[in-house]
Amino acid sequence: MDKTFVIFKPDCMAKGLVGQVLARFESAGFSIAAAKMIQLTPEKLREHYAHVADKPFFPEIAEFMGSRPVIVAVLKGEGVVAKVRDLLGPTDSTKAPAGTIRGDLGENMMINVCHASDSDENAQIETDRFFDPAEVLG
Repeated sequence: MDKTFVIFKPDCMAKGLVGQVLARFESAGFSIAAAKMIQLTPEKLREHYAHVADKPFFPEIAEFMGSRPVIVAVLKGEGVVAKVRDLLGPTDSTKAPAGTIRGDLGENMMINVCHASDSDENAQIETDRFFDPAEVLG
């Protein structure tokens, strides 16, 4: 069974959208293999966003992502990585079509409801970053 990693971002948490977004994932046939609420630390944010940590916009991302607790989760299902990204729509919510999660609920490039892994390899790396193996079931 394929797995992917998602973060229900601070805007999702603040607007009370976690249940609605999770319901969309479950309606698409995916189930939860792991989930927990955490506060992202500066160290964890620098590790997770290492690919952009040297960019001028990184401090804004770190401030936003660390602004409130988030829910991190692992979803499982056939072809889950690509299908979750399709359900979310493009990263920039202003370009996401209606009917996608970001198109319906997001605001812009950063305030876009959820992060989702972009490959099977990154799904495993990100899952390992946030979960101990015993926390991921199924």
